Amino acid sequence: MEIKSIAENPSAEAAQYPPSVEERRALIERVVASNQFSRSARLRDFLLYVGKRSLKEGSPDIHEQEIGIKVFGRSESYDCSADGIVRVNATELRKRIESYFDSTGVNEPLIFEIPRGGYRPVFRRRLPKIVAHEPSSHPEESPMVSPTAGIETPICNRPRFFAHVIWTLVSLSLAATCAVLVQQNRAMQTELQPWEGKPSVTAFWTGFLGSHQRIDVVLPDDSASVVEDIAGQPNTLGNYLSRNYDWIESSNMSADRKKDLYQILNHNLVTFGAVRAAQLILNEIPASYPHYMTLSRYYTADEIKRNNVVLVGGKKAVPWDHLFDDELNFLTDYDDVHAHGFVRNRSPKAGEQAIYNPIPVPSSLMAYSVIAYLPNPSGTGNAIILAGTDSDATEAAAEFLTSEEQMERLRGLFHSDNFPYFEVLLKTSRLSGTSFNAEIVAYRTHPELH
Repeated sequence: MEIKSIAENPSAEAAQYPPSVEERRALIERVVASNQFSRSARLRDFLLYVGKRSLKEGSPDIHEQEIGIKVFGRSESYDCSADGIVRVNATELRKRIESYFDSTGVNEPLIFEIPRGGYRPVFRRRLPKIVAHEPSSHPEESPMVSPTAGIETPICNRPRFFAHVIWTLVSLSLAATCAVLVQQNRAMQTELQPWEGKPSVTAFWTGFLGSHQRIDVVLPDDSASVVEDIAGQPNTLGNYLSRNYDWIESSNMSADRKKDLYQILNHNLVTFGAVRAAQLILNEIPASYPHYMTLSRYYTADEIKRNNVVLVGGKKAVPWDHLFDDELNFLTDYDDVHAHGFVRNRSPKAGEQAIYNPIPVPSSLMAYSVIAYLPNPSGTGNAIILAGTDSDATEAAAEFLTSEEQMERLRGLFHSDNFPYFEVLLKTSRLSGTSFNAEIVAYRTHPELH
């Protein structure tokens, strides 16, 4: 009777269990990260904007002009009746959402769509398909139907059939139990293995991870960095978060050059050094800890306040670094005139320099990098910044955090069993065909932040 009731009223079950904000947010992030959106930054921005607006209960309707301004960089006074960029992209966005749930997300228990005539995503649970069978007018001739396989079995074979079903269920139950136990055993082993035999590395990472809080590894947005290089103008954190590109439109660049910049922004560029750094960090996170890797442009203020975070790259490609400027003494910066990165020492001590510029050495890659270990902006978690004067230096910083020899040396400087919040400036070099060598140039501790 219950199954029949739900079949007659498919919305009854969904109404009982409306999707939570976290479920909806996670689904939007999965759709944005799918292959359907991998080559279109604008459509990703479009979906992220309307998706996150829809998460706020009681928020007003999302209008076309609002999207044109916030997502597509149109001016406040633009005429949406004459400029159909939002409507054109909305049509393509609906197609890609439908494609996702028909292919990659075919097993998603929660789905959404953007109904025509509006821009607010509507979420609903995917209801199971129920096949109705017409009862036979002659019960004695009706075959028995297995609830799992749909195989017709004569009534005279009922005992054998039920025995088969029972043994099948018992076998499946035992198999599932074994799988869970194996998975738990692997998780326990993995939780110990990353730092086994490395007491200094263990001391740092156990302090950073704390409770089973989610760890976000944020890759640099090198597309934004390239755009800054070409335009010769830095992008502010505010403009970056709001996807405001008015500064491109108001520049003196030619129309073709502006078009080139928008084309670059439509791609996700990430350096190999940054990817290697992220891989090294992920290897230090036990499997039992929830973790998530994303690109800087898809990261949100809510996440950086709520979770532990590792920011891979300087503030030119990871504008989120700006949030920590007030706490930092060593700041990675960029010289637009000479086109190279450098490190600024805001309060030099005796024997320290105010500026650390990488000097090219024949047959060697010499650079500087900064590792900062600080509280996250809300003080509810921890943050690591790995920022180098180039991507190889960023990778060297990640190697430093995973090296027992280096971390033991650093802990010795602190004269403490545990790692306080700190900054360390590294001089990194690598001869052709060899691994990185990192030398500690200077450091600071921040006991006041605990």
